Amino acid sequence: MIMAAPGILKVGWIGTGLMGLPMCSHLLLQQPSGLLPPLSLTVYNRTPGKAQPLVDVGATLVDSPLDLAQRSDVVFTMLTSAADVRQVLLGPSGVLSGLKPGSFIVDCTSSEPSLARELYRRGLSKGVACVDAPVSGGDVGARDATLCFFAGGDEEAVKKLNPLFRCMGKVTYMGPAGSGQTCKLANQISVAANCTGLSEGILYAEKAGLDPELFLKAVSGGAAGSKIMDVYGPKILERDFTPGGFAENMVKDLGTAIKEGQAMGSSFPGLAMTQQLFLSLVAHGDGRLGCQAAFLGLQRLNNLAASNESHDI
Repeated sequence: MIMAAPGILKVGWIGTGLMGLPMCSHLLLQQPSGLLPPLSLTVYNRTPGKAQPLVDVGATLVDSPLDLAQRSDVVFTMLTSAADVRQVLLGPSGVLSGLKPGSFIVDCTSSEPSLARELYRRGLSKGVACVDAPVSGGDVGARDATLCFFAGGDEEAVKKLNPLFRCMGKVTYMGPAGSGQTCKLANQISVAANCTGLSEGILYAEKAGLDPELFLKAVSGGAAGSKIMDVYGPKILERDFTPGGFAENMVKDLGTAIKEGQAMGSSFPGLAMTQQLFLSLVAHGDGRLGCQAAFLGLQRLNNLAASNESHDI
């Protein structure tokens, strides 16, 4: 484990939204368990009020990523897009310009493999270990500390950071820089396809006159059963489209996967069609709904959207 001073672990966290806030909270909450030594936590968020719950339990709020970096030995980021990562980490007043040699950057944003590799190279030139470690598990996994981290970069760096990862879930080392982001893209392809298939199955069952709740109960123990079905099936039945991850972010991730697939010279027709379904949600103003809202897109295709004017957000 990396210490900034004897017995003190100095951690910085940037991005305290739907995912970042509960993830960061676990670092403070786990100290009494003995998993971590005493730590000082510094936070930054573009909207400072979103970091207030962390300030209330002992974190220090600063005004810039550079200020945070100068106070930290390990910096985590959980942001929205690759553009945000580039600005916050690599900008003129970004994190990398403020860290000293021997420090660590852990980017948990769902970003791009190419950016992760660039960050790794630029970090290496300054003696900073950069790890791309996007997550799967949504807001429930963040809240319950059961997230799956997909890590790319130097394996030894990931091992040193493991006590921090364990406070929030479980990390799997995927390979060199960018491998974590590549794994996350493959994960998103699988999640989106499963959400689409589940939504179509429920809609088909309903249209054919089956009891949709009975349908889910009947098939969940067979080959159609999945974690996606367990988590999102009941929500679809209740027309609860509260986000665990935003549909608009899925559009972004699937778009990145399409671009990466084209660069590989490979064809992924299911990926392209699934992205179009999620893109239709954004076009209808539903980009801030959860991924289970794929059901809404299918209802619109079947001229059934009127039944969802009161959907839960």
